[in-house]
Amino acid sequence: MTQPMNRQTKRLMQRQGSDKPGEKRARPQPGADVKREKTGPRQFLSEVRSELKKVAWPTRKEVVNSTIVVLIAVVFMTALIFGYDYASSKFVLFLFD
Repeated sequence: MTQPMNRQTKRLMQRQGSDKPGEKRARPQPGADVKREKTGPRQFLSEVRSELKKVAWPTRKEVVNSTIVVLIAVVFMTALIFGYDYASSKFVLFLFD
């Protein structure tokens, strides 16, 4: 007797290529040799160059603005953490001294 299958299981089995419950597909072994075409350094560099041309690079003004925002945020957070640390250490020393 076979168990009834729900719609989701049937769709999954169709995607995997086995529509019948008892049928299993052969999977390649994890250590199996897979022949891949190797690319040379010249082709690799030309592909990298073509991909870098597709990148939307920020303008100099955007980079400067972002850098300033990050530096201000770092200085603020450093001061905040320093303040909390200083206050908590003074509080602990007050309690135990």
